[in-house]
Amino acid sequence: MNLRKFTGLALAATALTVPVTLYAATAKAPKVPVVVNAPPAGKGQVVFFRPGGAGTAIRCTIRENGKMIGRVGNGKYFIMTAEPGPHKYTTKTEATDELSVEVEADETTYVKCKIAAGLLAGRPNLSPADKAAFDAKSAKLKPQDMAKLAEDIAEDEKDLATKPVAK
Repeated sequence: MNLRKFTGLALAATALTVPVTLYAATAKAPKVPVVVNAPPAGKGQVVFFRPGGAGTAIRCTIRENGKMIGRVGNGKYFIMTAEPGPHKYTTKTEATDELSVEVEADETTYVKCKIAAGLLAGRPNLSPADKAAFDAKSAKLKPQDMAKLAEDIAEDEKDLATKPVAK
């Protein structure tokens, strides 16, 4: 048997034993920026977002007056309707950070949460942002699962109710 026939038979045998998967050529749909609608009349809204970065497993739990109002994980965002006026938002892991925001009626305010390296856990940082900063990242962001967020808030409220009050 000459070399050419042997090579042909070997290739044919290999083709019969190796499963072949055909992939249809599909183009990925381009990611589009998130469209943030206007807040309800007379109300303001705050867009909390966490672009990718360090501490991918750490979520930014956001509180106002000690009460959990939301949580953003890596690459997530949520939008909260708020009464116009001053608000102070806090987040905590091994360190606490707070941000005072003046919510305006009929306007949208943007707040970015980033996680920096910490000793035991990431250190959260809340900072003011603007529409341009959100738009630059929003095509890669996913909305926070609001049903899961509601469960987390209910669980947090239950935990707070069972904690002893510090004197």
